[in-house]
Amino acid sequence: MLSAAPPKRFYKRTSVLFNDGKYEVTLDHRKLKTPSGKLFAIKSEPLAIAVATEFDHQKEYIERAKMHLSALCFTAIDNPYNQTKTDLVNYLINYVATDTVLFQYDNEKDLHELQCNEWDPIIKWFNERYETNLKKTMDITPPQISEEDKSKISKYLMSHEEDVLHGFVFAVDTLKSVILAFATIDQRLHVDKAVALARLEEEYQSKFWGRVEWSHDLNQQESQARLAAAVLFVHLNRSEYFVKEKILI
Repeated sequence: MLSAAPPKRFYKRTSVLFNDGKYEVTLDHRKLKTPSGKLFAIKSEPLAIAVATEFDHQKEYIERAKMHLSALCFTAIDNPYNQTKTDLVNYLINYVATDTVLFQYDNEKDLHELQCNEWDPIIKWFNERYETNLKKTMDITPPQISEEDKSKISKYLMSHEEDVLHGFVFAVDTLKSVILAFATIDQRLHVDKAVALARLEEEYQSKFWGRVEWSHDLNQQESQARLAAAVLFVHLNRSEYFVKEKILI
């Protein structure tokens, strides 16, 4: 089935305006709305500027598939699956047992050595940072995540606003790893390094089986773009970037 053609760009300029305690984006004189028809209005001015910039960078057509910050904002506003804050936290907690970096194998010596050298330091950092005791597994059996560890990670996640959690989910889904996502959001890893670590086994296997060069590059760049958007979304949605009440003296 052929996918629908992207819509043509219908506006000449974008801008950001402040209204009723939030920031809105306009396309010419039209206020931006979400896919469900809600008004686009957020508390973070830098994030609103970033979304306006995404729209401004569109050429003849609006390529929504590449507008990751806009998509994240739309998801947070529309909440299409009616997810509560608890739902989002539970999704992330349940993901830990399937975390890419916790599954290592010793049947290939070189691969195992690579995993130990590249992944183990990040697991160690995560355990120290969040006071957990996550352990890797050496076979297909999922690692056992203690209730205490789940509670500590859950408490950290629950300390964030619901909007921020959508960014965490986007990062985790991109990397297939809670540990790598947290490390990137905490600025322990650069985006390109995190994506490389998430693709470690794939890169190793490609040395033997080969790869389609252009496809590999596109997938890697897409993952980097998605992750960068998720990290930026999380940071710009934190309270220090919100509108401050103006006190009249």
